[in-house]
Amino acid sequence: MAAHIAVIGAGAWGIALATQAARAGARVHLWARNPETLTDARTLPRLPQITLPETITVTRAMPTRADAVLLAVPMQHLRAVLAQMPAAGPMIACCKGVERDTLALPLQIIADRHPDLPRAVLSGPNFAHEVAQGLPTAAVLACADLSLARTLADHLTTATFRLYASDDAIGVQVGGAAKNVIAIAAGATIGAGLGENARASLMTRGLAELGRLALGLGGRAATLSGLAGVGDLILTCTGPSSRNFSLGLALGRGESLAEILGSRTTVAEGVATAPAILTLARAHGITVPVIETVSLLLAGDIDLPEARDRLLSRPVGFE
Repeated sequence: MAAHIAVIGAGAWGIALATQAARAGARVHLWARNPETLTDARTLPRLPQITLPETITVTRAMPTRADAVLLAVPMQHLRAVLAQMPAAGPMIACCKGVERDTLALPLQIIADRHPDLPRAVLSGPNFAHEVAQGLPTAAVLACADLSLARTLADHLTTATFRLYASDDAIGVQVGGAAKNVIAIAAGATIGAGLGENARASLMTRGLAELGRLALGLGGRAATLSGLAGVGDLILTCTGPSSRNFSLGLALGRGESLAEILGSRTTVAEGVATAPAILTLARAHGITVPVIETVSLLLAGDIDLPEARDRLLSRPVGFE
């Protein structure tokens, strides 16, 4: 019998995940705020080049039962969306970040609303439009119960979408959140003309911060050597489709944050995540100079030359 998968959110990532679930043989319930935007050609505005399979039902109704519920809404809206949802089935967070007001990671927010439901997180180097097109992709699905992680991953896995199972949900969440902040720094580095050496060095030192964060928050630093860490970091810091990298690129070229955000309809999660994850790091005594510098830059407390000098003037330590 085909699995029943619910996807919450009809943005680009939600469309991609719904399409992938259908490709894996599932019947899919895709929740959209505005289902009437579905055209006669079965396309939605966020990925108009993708024709939705007939096994996907687009609706405003929340699911009441599913083998898995994929939460593909912006991180800062996750709690509000969950407040509208019944306990339909195991919930998989497919968003990345830290909640601004509570400093909660996605699975903590799910636990607050549905403490008795199984919960997992899906993350990795995944551009939505490539997943939707069926291009080769790998990701990781993490859950405290490794057997359940494998079962949930099997609902979505195909030859071109390889989902690896993990039991380090904290490490996977940290990687997904913090890499967006590092991507803003990488974009600013290129935008300011500081060169590829600088970007590679910044990415590497940023990866070290991700490892320290994961370990300090109860995860495993080794997890950040995998898809949810270095894999996602490489894509987000170099791929032209990266929203966070492109935002940093514009900052590096002299545009103001207000100008950049005002011209966009998509969300760069790193903007909200930077100050939240910095506060979280400080509360746990974790040193994160790149993340701290990005947070100060976004807040307008320092300018780009000061950000550069702040990082380059740090004492050289050991690796």
